[in-house]
Amino acid sequence: MPRVSAAFFVTGAFCILAGGAVGMHIAAGGDAVFAPLHAHLNLVGWATMALCGTFYALTRETMLPWLAWTNYIILTAGILIAFPAFAMFLAHGNDPKMEPFLQAGSGLTGLGMVIFTFSALRELVRKRA
Repeated sequence: MPRVSAAFFVTGAFCILAGGAVGMHIAAGGDAVFAPLHAHLNLVGWATMALCGTFYALTRETMLPWLAWTNYIILTAGILIAFPAFAMFLAHGNDPKMEPFLQAGSGLTGLGMVIFTFSALRELVRKRA
């Protein structure tokens, strides 16, 4: 497995652990205010990162390592900015002061998905032996 794939999986694993912790918090207290955070940690944090890691593992012979690492860094930066801001946003009654951080994190995450899409398209159209 390429190191970049392992990095995607490790980051995804931390996200699923955090998402599970948020889910347990919701279940223990009956307060569903953090349900959107729980869903995003599990879907964007775990599922997206794991799928990217799988893709780069499957394309290890043809991927561009610099592009895969750029994808990883940008997606991870988006997660590290967006999720804490999302938690603060929800905890403080949709606090508008968190919106610039949410937008920055979401923008980076979106850019990461554009890079991933480019990687996938590159794999689709590459010449086969």
